[in-house]
Amino acid sequence: MANPSTFTVSRIELRRILAAYGLSEKRIDEIFGNIEKEHRHINIVQLVNLLEKEGMPRDRITNVFRRMNMNDILISEVLNLSDESKISAEIGRLYNATIEFG
Repeated sequence: MANPSTFTVSRIELRRILAAYGLSEKRIDEIFGNIEKEHRHINIVQLVNLLEKEGMPRDRITNVFRRMNMNDILISEVLNLSDESKISAEIGRLYNATIEFG
């Protein structure tokens, strides 16, 4: 992303948005637990990864971010960064492999 931004959303509003897009209370509580571990802040790419881990499809994630007043260009950049981070993690796993010769 060219310019890092901070988006502030109240706990109540984020809970309402996530529930509206199909996450159960249990899953929402798990996400809030992760956010609390990060001192009530979360990197947007981490949030994308958490929501995907909870089974939320990309179109719903996009709508969650729109409800948080993000524009489509920023949302696209965030989703691309999420994809790049996953690719980097996969490549990292390959490079961290070891081979022993006996």
